[in-house]
This record gives sequence, structure tokens and C-alpha cells, in this order.
Amino acid sequence: MSTRIVVITGASSGIGEATARLLASKGATVALAARRLDKLQRIGADIQEKGGTVSVHQVDVTDQKQVDRLISDVVSQHGRLDVMVNNAGLMAIAPISLRKTDEWDRMIDINIKGLLYGVAAALPVFEKQQSGHFVNIASVAALKVFSPGGTVYSGTKFAVRAISEGLRHEVGGNIRTTVISPGAIDTDLKYGSAHDESRNFVVDFYKMAIPADAIAQAIAYAIEQPRSVDVNEIVIRPTVQDF
Repeated sequence: MSTRIVVITGASSGIGEATARLLASKGATVALAARRLDKLQRIGADIQEKGGTVSVHQVDVTDQKQVDRLISDVVSQHGRLDVMVNNAGLMAIAPISLRKTDEWDRMIDINIKGLLYGVAAALPVFEKQQSGHFVNIASVAALKVFSPGGTVYSGTKFAVRAISEGLRHEVGGNIRTTVISPGAIDTDLKYGSAHDESRNFVVDFYKMAIPADAIAQAIAYAIEQPRSVDVNEIVIRPTVQDF
């Protein structure tokens, strides 16, 4: 892990923050990317105080130019890129009959297009190096439609799994692809809906949630495997979660 340069989107909280802290503690150089610069700076300073190597990048993954610049800056600063963790996400749960098209657009922009922009920016680097690793965060809602209210969210996460599997087929060999599908994890994701009834339902559902570090450990496991080993998918739920 000590030789790995890792970019993590959505790194200002939740799974992204937990992953950054864990990988840095194992010796990886971590590049933290998110919109909330103040939170990134706090996390980065804490990682540095603990002896880790970190850089901070204010990035909106829905802007392709910003994502391109992120990867360019990381490669310029560190000389290479080994792992791209596409973690930024939005879960806006609401009945489809409410036609919250603004939330649909936002989920598509972040969950699908944001991931694709990360792939588009990192892939040429990986191809030039003849090595690299994509870690894409999906959801158990990519295995079964989360209903009621999660139709569009599930659609975006089904897309993450489909894109990741296609990516594995197209660029596999020296480039690895891992999909992580979390269940209820204790993060801010549960607060993503503007529909009060749906948000209250999700918050109540998430009372069973397990810590974000559980996902960070899974990501570390996939990264730490020998380069000839491609861990393609890991699904992680609380032991009490049926869905």
C-alpha cells in the first residue's frame, strides 16, 4: 500500500473520509476530492498530523473539466495514479409520482456521469502506465430496486454495476475493476431527499447502519490483493439487513 497513489471522490465525509483515513494509515498517498473544501482541509490536516501523505482538491464531479484537472494535478504532483475510487454519490428517495426531476437529474449527474468522468480522466493514465485500479461504489440498491421511493436511485446504481462490468471486459488485464455495494452504512447519504416523508423513512431504516469503516476495510482488501488478482464485487450489509 505504501507505493499506491489513490484518488477518492466524495472524500469530505462518510465512506470517502473513512477510506482516506484507513488507506493513509496503511501508507498510501491519498488525494481527497469533494466540493466542501473546509471539510477536506480538516481531514487532510488530521491525516498529515498522523504522518500520512495527502493532498486536497476541491472538485465537483458533475463538471468534467474539474475532474480532468483533478487527475492531471495528482499525476503532476505524485508522478502516477494507482487507484481511482469513484465514491461521490447522492441518494434522493421519493415516490416517482412526485416527479422530482431536479433530484433525478442530480442523481444521474453525480452517480452516473460523475463516475464516467472519473473513468474518462483516469483511464488514459492507467493505460499509459499499464496498471491501475478502479473502485466504484454502487449499492445493494443495484442488486434489487429499493422501493418505495428508490426507483431512480436504484437505476443509477444498476448503471454503476453495468458500467463497471463493461469496463472490466474492455480494459481488464493490467487494469482492475472493483464494485463495492454497501447496504445501510452510517453516512450522510440518508439525508439526500428533500421529501420529508421519504427522508424520515430512510433515516429510520438506517438505524441498523454499520460504520463507514466497514466499507473502507473492503476497499483496502481489494486494493491490497496481488496485481494478478481482480476482486470484481463485494456486497456488504449489516447482519440484520434483509434488503
